[in-house]
Amino acid sequence: MINVETSPLEKLAIVIPAFNEEKSIAAVINDIHLALGQVALHAVIVVVNDCSIDKTKEIINNCNCIALNLPVNLGIGGAVQTGIKWAWQNGFDYVMQVDGDGQHPAQEIPKLISALQNDSADVVIGSRFIDKKGFQSSFARRIGINYFKYINKIIVGKSISDSTSGFRLINKKAMQVAVEYYPDEYPEPEAIILYSIHKLKIHEVAVVMKARQGGVSSINAVSSIYYMFKVSLAILFTYIRFKR
Repeated sequence: MINVETSPLEKLAIVIPAFNEEKSIAAVINDIHLALGQVALHAVIVVVNDCSIDKTKEIINNCNCIALNLPVNLGIGGAVQTGIKWAWQNGFDYVMQVDGDGQHPAQEIPKLISALQNDSADVVIGSRFIDKKGFQSSFARRIGINYFKYINKIIVGKSISDSTSGFRLINKKAMQVAVEYYPDEYPEPEAIILYSIHKLKIHEVAVVMKARQGGVSSINAVSSIYYMFKVSLAILFTYIRFKR
């Protein structure tokens, strides 16, 4: 465990939602610490353990991070929002989401920070499909990603190549939106609609991702159709709710 220190630098909270990530979470944390030497920010790693039933809790409690252990399983959206709320309450300037399964290489973190600061963006998403290098995800997931790309274009006029990417960075304006409301089960595509309705500037940056280093994906060929249907309804309801 570490304490949050005061610093003249702007503060970055790297939020890692974790559910049963005992095989990868320690390596993810260590890799991020190594990458933070290239970042001119006061950065803190915040791991939100979403009521894991493996050894995730024991591992993060002994790692160099802030460990937030949820008493009940909230899903990835609830875990991410927990981290965002913690960062908001502790006066952080930025929140970066990084998956706990090792798909998001730590050395790509400076790219997202540079894009947010230099392009005056409110939200920066790391996309594996701009340069099409590295792991390109499963066939089932790519179907959903392309589907949501067109849904986003139709509803809010934004074409996001990697709408399900959980590798993203937000500033205070986006944090304020997410603190009030954040999607629960599959939040990434829906959050794009949410940020767009609030007129936040969304930017994508090319990154090279890896295959997951541990755990099992919640989306496979069988569940992909249900996933697209359920998230489509959530996107529609979010748009109607906040557009009003």
